[in-house]
Amino acid sequence: MTEDPAVPVFGREQIRRARYAVAAVFAVHGAVTGSFATRVPWIQDHASVSAGQLGLALAFPAIGASLAMPLAGSVSHRFGARTALRGLLALWTLALILPALAPNLLTLCLALFVYGATAGMSDVAMNALGVEVENRLDRSIMSGLHGMWSVGALVGSAAGTVAAHIGADARLHHTLAALVLTALGLVACQGVLDLRSLPDEEAPPRFTLPPKSALVIGAVGFCAVFAEGASMDWSAVYLRDIMGSSAGLAAASTTAFALTMAVARIAGDKVVDRFGSVRTVRVGGFLATAGGLLVVLAPGPALALCGFGLMGLGVAVVVPLAFAAAGRTGSNPSRAIAGVATITYTSGLIAPSAIGSLAEATSLLASFGLVTVLAFGLVLGAGVLRAGDRKVAESGAPRTAPDRTPAEG
Repeated sequence: MTEDPAVPVFGREQIRRARYAVAAVFAVHGAVTGSFATRVPWIQDHASVSAGQLGLALAFPAIGASLAMPLAGSVSHRFGARTALRGLLALWTLALILPALAPNLLTLCLALFVYGATAGMSDVAMNALGVEVENRLDRSIMSGLHGMWSVGALVGSAAGTVAAHIGADARLHHTLAALVLTALGLVACQGVLDLRSLPDEEAPPRFTLPPKSALVIGAVGFCAVFAEGASMDWSAVYLRDIMGSSAGLAAASTTAFALTMAVARIAGDKVVDRFGSVRTVRVGGFLATAGGLLVVLAPGPALALCGFGLMGLGVAVVVPLAFAAAGRTGSNPSRAIAGVATITYTSGLIAPSAIGSLAEATSLLASFGLVTVLAFGLVLGAGVLRAGDRKVAESGAPRTAPDRTPAEG
């Protein structure tokens, strides 16, 4: 069987190195987020903004990401996958410097808009390359890549915690962190696959609506990210206000959720390879639903804590598999991934406020009833992720999107 000349051909060792390079990129991306999150109190004080104003400013990263992510496909088309990722990741790591420099609310909003826009574009670029590597390896790696993002976020937050503990100025901390992470990112990008569009390929539009396939896949990601955002931001409050737990046990609920998510993502690829995307997400949906029911029906904080852990375990691999499925639908993987990313970012943006609004109108118990219903949506919608399972051609080589060619030299 003759190979399609439009499909890039890379050596096994080159693909293996590319996998580790993309994993390092994910870790660097996560480290920026972890570094920023730990210094938000310092940034709030420096900009002299109230809690309400800070909440407004913190909406701008998601706004910037949602508006900029569709541009990632055009950047990759023009410059090639490696060069695009190198540039976008460097912009993201250097954007870490901006929020700490903001002296007031207006400049903070602008800084966070740029911060979110660069985050979103680099996110799309690295996920698209992750899917390309997964195609060529013919085994799941997306869950592990997102697990590496979590590891990077933990490292960045640990360093930020130390900086905050010793009273370091966030402007100095974030400048040093940005320079180190930029250097690490540039080194990591050297090893990713250098894919380029075909000479006669039409450039994708700068702004376009997501394809229908991305909307359907994104709906599943929406359910998972909504449950994730609600649990991360409200689990401690739930245990304290509804279960009457101590402050320490309440804080442990967030840790339990984050820990089970990280562990499940790192181990998730082996599960996906054995059982496939659909069954993995369906079982995860049942676990997340059981966790939500345990949270809502638990007579005491210990069982509710277990419920949050189950929810983290259940939703952990959904977003990586949603990106993988999007990257294998249609003729423009970057556009589909950008569409799914936009939907999941939106879900993460509205989940905390939606839970708070519903809790104010009814109760926090009812809010987590909604989370449980959305978790069950993973069971019902898992079938749309079937595209996430790798399609193998008769020759035994994994199929890849026919819109890329390897760079010469």
